[in-house]
Amino acid sequence: MSCTCGIIGLPNAGKTTIFNALVSGQAEVANYPFTTISPNVGMVPVPDPRLEALGKLLKPERLTPTVIEFVDIAGLIKGASRGEGLGNQFLGHIREADLLVHVVRCFDSGESPHPLGAPDPVRDVEIVETELCLADLEICSRQRLKLEKRGKSGDRETAQALKTLDKVEAALNQGKWARELNLSPGELEPLKSTPLLTLRPYLFVANVSEAEFAGGPNFLTLGELAAARAAPLVPILGDLEAELLELPPEERAEFLAGLGLAEPGIHRLIREAYRLLNLVTFYTVVGTEVRAWTVPQGTPAARAAGKVHSDMEKGFIRCEVMAFEDLVRLGSVARVKENGRLQVEGRDYPVKDGEILYFRFQR
Repeated sequence: MSCTCGIIGLPNAGKTTIFNALVSGQAEVANYPFTTISPNVGMVPVPDPRLEALGKLLKPERLTPTVIEFVDIAGLIKGASRGEGLGNQFLGHIREADLLVHVVRCFDSGESPHPLGAPDPVRDVEIVETELCLADLEICSRQRLKLEKRGKSGDRETAQALKTLDKVEAALNQGKWARELNLSPGELEPLKSTPLLTLRPYLFVANVSEAEFAGGPNFLTLGELAAARAAPLVPILGDLEAELLELPPEERAEFLAGLGLAEPGIHRLIREAYRLLNLVTFYTVVGTEVRAWTVPQGTPAARAAGKVHSDMEKGFIRCEVMAFEDLVRLGSVARVKENGRLQVEGRDYPVKDGEILYFRFQR
């Protein structure tokens, strides 16, 4: 599977700067709106201390981290749902994302003017969220026409789908997100074919200056707003994190320590995205490579094997499982086996985060 995080926000919020810090990319950054016309796409390695520990223990020739996809989507403006600022095109790109990362600017700068004069987190967030709600209302309206035609036959499933749609539309008209309704699995089922933006997992990134990072008013205001939305908030010093890319790896830790930071903010952003998408990591040791893989929580072992290679899922026999903690504590695969800590599981075994898996299959 491939999980995509869409980076959204107003023009000049710093989305592309943060995208570049994530992917070590060279997407164009400028101080005028709509620099990003086509979305920038990057596969970002997931920071993983366990993979590093396995590398030190097993000493493979190659360590391969798992990745998550980030897409830098052009800035949304008021009226985007009606096509303003190429809004329909940009909203179409967002609909392909599994998670929304809303970058909110919390600093002022003469070199890069805010499109509305000065940052105001409450206003800026409201503009973007209103456009997402309006775009979803349009989608709901089109879906309603389809369901009403089908509903003339008296189909019970269609009637239930219309009932759910009524509930969602009422919430959207009040400025509430569909995900705030805590819809039951039965209510969510008919919405699977309706790509609602407001059903997506969602987090905020506060793009801050050093002054704001220390507890500036814009950052604090955004923190209150994020808490009210029950959405995670990740502060990132956008420009400074971009500067980190120009430093040798050994100097980056010293640079961060000088700011009182243990790690780059983008690492926390990646982990939060991973958590919100309910993803887990498992590891394989094949030949001279130790590799991390991403699957949704609860994925059966046979399907996880298919992530490695389709032949493994087709010919799946069993899965040999060891916990990361056991391997590190005992020091080798052989000792894990000697101590009876190696499990043998079938195709329906739900893979857990941090497990090392050996798949046995017929070729």
